[in-house]
Amino acid sequence: MALSAEEKRRFLRALEEDEEFRLAVAGLLGLDEILKELRRLREDFTTFVKAEEERWRENEKRWEENWRRWEENERRWQENEKRWEENEKRWQEAYRRFEAIEEELRRLREDFTTFVKMEEERWRENNKRWEENWKRWEENNKRWEEANRRFSRIEETLGALSESFYSWRVWEDLKEELRARGEEAVRRVRNAKVDDVDVDLLVETGNRAYVVEIKIRPRVEDVGALLAKAEVVAARLGKEAVPVLAGAWIGDDVEKYARSKGVSVYSY
Repeated sequence: MALSAEEKRRFLRALEEDEEFRLAVAGLLGLDEILKELRRLREDFTTFVKAEEERWRENEKRWEENWRRWEENERRWQENEKRWEENEKRWQEAYRRFEAIEEELRRLREDFTTFVKMEEERWRENNKRWEENWKRWEENNKRWEEANRRFSRIEETLGALSESFYSWRVWEDLKEELRARGEEAVRRVRNAKVDDVDVDLLVETGNRAYVVEIKIRPRVEDVGALLAKAEVVAARLGKEAVPVLAGAWIGDDVEKYARSKGVSVYSY
């Protein structure tokens, strides 16, 4: 049965406006499963779209983060580029300085080599001079030793002569004093030895022993040594010991000290 134009319009309007009617018609036409499948597809598509939107938002966030990172990296690269340019300038300056230092070291090495050669030559010359001076010193040392030996012999000779002379002078003076005191010498010994004690001149009388110490230039400590010798002689001989100091240059301090200790002083 054919529909009129008005019925067709009404039918189409009912399909558009009445969903229940539209579904009923679709069921009659066998479109119910198709609609269900389309509905499922629409739901899956909606889920897919939402998932894609979520992924897109996440990717957009990631892209924004990556973009920020790229911008940060770009900024760092620019900073590093500037640093590299500055470092390049510094390296070039350092290289120029290194070349200047290397040139200076080369000149210093040449100067040092020249200096070493000059010093080696000077050392050889000085070594020769030192050897010559050493030989001269050895010769002078031998001469000095010989002169010293001669001087020692002369000194010993003069000492012996001086001691002999002063012993004679002391004996002459002492002999007069003994005569004036009514004493007479019973023994006179030069370079006497009493109990391992050396006495330059020992003069004995009946009651006394005169212990004479002869020094060209006596010192204070010589007075003490003389007193010690007098004590040894007195103990050994059992007589009064009279210490006597004789010399050529007797200082005032030595003479005063000797006399204060009861020592007779003969100065010549």
